[in-house]
Amino acid sequence: MNHTPKSSRSSWWDRLCERTYRATTPRLVREIEAESPGAYSEMLKDLKTPLEPAFEREVARHLDRGGYRAFVPADTLMPAMLQRFGLDKSTVAAHVSYPSLRGNCNACPVAGYCWHAMRRDADVDECRAFCPNAAAFDRQAELT
Repeated sequence: MNHTPKSSRSSWWDRLCERTYRATTPRLVREIEAESPGAYSEMLKDLKTPLEPAFEREVARHLDRGGYRAFVPADTLMPAMLQRFGLDKSTVAAHVSYPSLRGNCNACPVAGYCWHAMRRDADVDECRAFCPNAAAFDRQAELT
């Protein structure tokens, strides 16, 4: 006999709903992107928009797989990343390497991971571990 209070146990219906949601989340992300690209784009650009955790993880996975080609990581993620390194966008933008840094950011194979990290306010040490521009940002930070 199970002595766990009924309120702390999930019903079969709750479990079914949760499993169904998790199984359909990838499709949901693709459908929102296809059916409402403007809203999807705004959601990606606003790193503070509250999202359900499983949905947020799936959006990050989708971005890592090359999903949503209209997303420009350098426009959304690079400014947030620069803040982590204590840099000002205008200072970095004036540097001769800025176009190359933007190109690295836009071609980044872990843009989804970065998006997720920026949303959860990852610290600079974590960012150094995955950002292809980290060494350049560190050098720039030493100069300022």
